Amino acid sequence: MKRTLFITVLLFVVLACSFTQLPTAPTPFPTSTVPPSPTVTPAPPLRSLAATRGFWIGSAVSYEYLRADSTYRDLVAREFNLLTTENDLKFGPIHPELERYDFEAGDALMEFAQANDMAVRGHTLVWDWQNPSWLMEGNYSRDELINILREHIYTVVGRYRGQISAWDVVNEALDPQGNLRDTIWLRGIGPDYIALAFQWTHEADPDAKLFYNDQAAEGMNAKSDGVYELVKGLRDSGIPIDGVGLQMHVDLNAVPPPGEVAANMARLGELGLEVAITEMDVRLGPEITPETLQRQAEIYRELLSVCLRAEKCNTLVVWGATDAYSWLPELTGMPDAGVLFDLHYQPKPALEALVKTLMLTE
Repeated sequence: MKRTLFITVLLFVVLACSFTQLPTAPTPFPTSTVPPSPTVTPAPPLRSLAATRGFWIGSAVSYEYLRADSTYRDLVAREFNLLTTENDLKFGPIHPELERYDFEAGDALMEFAQANDMAVRGHTLVWDWQNPSWLMEGNYSRDELINILREHIYTVVGRYRGQISAWDVVNEALDPQGNLRDTIWLRGIGPDYIALAFQWTHEADPDAKLFYNDQAAEGMNAKSDGVYELVKGLRDSGIPIDGVGLQMHVDLNAVPPPGEVAANMARLGELGLEVAITEMDVRLGPEITPETLQRQAEIYRELLSVCLRAEKCNTLVVWGATDAYSWLPELTGMPDAGVLFDLHYQPKPALEALVKTLMLTE
């Protein structure tokens, strides 16, 4: 009996020690804010504030995350009145084989947007990234490539005719010097692939607004000069184009001066073109501090203010809703926190900055 009792006690001590020596759970990627106190009145949703100004505040949205995460679904529906199709309507995902399209994700995004009274921005029809292997590895003649691109645009735009308010028709066609980049479309069709894409998109859905979209062309520089000349040429030639998307992927140390962004928006507006901030995030790098979060908030505030003051800018899309589903770690190879809600869906100072800016009287 004593031996049994001794063994029992010994086992209890060993087990207790083993539990106390287990390593603590790893510290998660630092969250941006402390959850708000229950006694604090929540801020109005961004979408309701935007609506009072006739403004579109959007997020890039993925069907994969909508399907898997109800918290993500609720966040997107609550805060945004515009949904940009992050990857699901790009050439590769939606047209994986020459004779086959996959509309499952696109159809689901349209249903979600309609159920939650959200407009949809289609992204993107013509790009030289995220294309299917059958396209990139095929040895097609110019006429064959023209037929492939035309059929793709007619099929995708035609399916969602009346459901998508604006399309990013051509994405990132220019290099940093403002010249046409070497892409499959330029090599295979020639410079007129851009005009053809806009024309075909207009034919497939005459009511959708059509945008040229690019990055690092937000301020005044060689690339933004190239964008200006490109869209002016399209406009002068009677090609149906309604606007320019300025992506606005920036970081704390590389932000276009707000005055330059305002000047760029103004000259595009003088062409009769709308301007939209289409893919905004503000990279912090792996170290998040109260100071970097406040600077991030200030950048969001400054650039939203520029758009609100511009005659032809009525849209700001953030490239994602929460850091839990951000493209930035894959891009940079390290954790980052570029959008408005942290890993745990808590708002950052950047959200408060946008709320306060939208609440200001004009």
